[in-house]
Amino acid sequence: MTEQFKEQGGAATMDPGAALRLATSVLMTRLCTPQRLAKQRASVEKARIRSGNPHVVEYFHQVEDGYSHLAAQVLHALLKRYDIQIECHLVTGPRDKNAPEPQLLLQLSRYDALHVAVEYGLEFPCHDAALNPQLVQLAERILAAQASHDFVERAATVGRALWADDEATLQQLAAQYGCATVATASERIAAGTARREELGHYSGAMFYYGKEWYWGVDRLYHLEQRFADLGIDREPAAPPLVPRPGIEPAVLKDVGRLTLEIYASLRSPYTAISFDRAVALAQDTGVNLVVRPVLPMVMRGVPATRQKGMYIFWDTAREARAAGVPFGNFYDPIGDPARNGYSLYPWAVEQGKGIALISAFLRCAFAEGVNINKEKGLRKVVEQAGLDWTRAKPLVGKPGWESPLEANRMAMYNAGLWGVPSFRLLDETGKELLALWGQDRLWLFAREIQRQLLARK
Repeated sequence: MTEQFKEQGGAATMDPGAALRLATSVLMTRLCTPQRLAKQRASVEKARIRSGNPHVVEYFHQVEDGYSHLAAQVLHALLKRYDIQIECHLVTGPRDKNAPEPQLLLQLSRYDALHVAVEYGLEFPCHDAALNPQLVQLAERILAAQASHDFVERAATVGRALWADDEATLQQLAAQYGCATVATASERIAAGTARREELGHYSGAMFYYGKEWYWGVDRLYHLEQRFADLGIDREPAAPPLVPRPGIEPAVLKDVGRLTLEIYASLRSPYTAISFDRAVALAQDTGVNLVVRPVLPMVMRGVPATRQKGMYIFWDTAREARAAGVPFGNFYDPIGDPARNGYSLYPWAVEQGKGIALISAFLRCAFAEGVNINKEKGLRKVVEQAGLDWTRAKPLVGKPGWESPLEANRMAMYNAGLWGVPSFRLLDETGKELLALWGQDRLWLFAREIQRQLLARK
């Protein structure tokens, strides 16, 4: 451990891991400041005015993606409410290193969209199985024949028939709206995917405006606020079309019947901004809390692109600001810092401080810019958690923590999840009531806990 924590004499003497952590940390911290964002937005708007261009939003639609179907249902309302133009593109889903589990992602999109649709005033059917590939192709051909203004009006109708497995209606829509050839549809999908790549993204259901990305209905509240700030909201006194649901205060309290599981990673920006809020949710509602740490994807051999990493960190910073959560003074804990944190976790649990250790680690790494690769940095984490450094120090790097983390990962995968943070709500028998991925689903778990408690009264 002494060698591991040895002070580095500068970039020239750094080990490759330390050099990567420093470079990543400096870059991400600088890119995500509110000041830089404000400057970039002002520059974008100045250039738009100079060129005389309208406010153009580009939308990227993945036909078989549940999130895209939700987004399609708000296109018309967006165009009516705001002084904008919408250019629509057909795209493939994320591929290769940007989507290590593409089928799981599509499966989650169906399950997740079903649960959030009604909360947003939208619709989505229960559709456990993957869509019929022939119907997907037919829907793509119909939409490929539409100019953007028609796409806005017709995408939800086409999607409704597709998700209902209604081939007859899709054939009627093809006759009514037009239907491109397979080759033409493929060309349009390729062009849309290339455009998305050119602009720097990889997913479906994405909105792009003025050098910023907005994912599906869950991020539209950011885009709507931006439109309001620009003065292009035609109904400024009205609430947003898709407001972000908040975590509602607990009305009913549990007596230990329900359990909330948190799958957390020490290197996850999204975990960093949601962990304390998830713990608070469990405490406020009285449900049992089980924390199940997992190894970060990139540390278990799952590749990640720079493009994806940049978007995740930038999006997390935006979400953190909206939630009032400290974030952005970042020192990447990838590699040994995370392993050292995990090695102390079993002991911290024995001391009744497991949750406190994870909370302190995430806060130091993502909000306080602490270099946890150094002894003084890890000591700060330990002491912020209320633990004794003299007792912790001999345990740093000890093996034995790997198997429990792998068991947690397998449990997460068995629930149809694979990323962090993920959450599961279980009843008193251990039956799963809800299992979802993402910090932006805490509000849904809060509502589901209240529904379950009301049903048990």
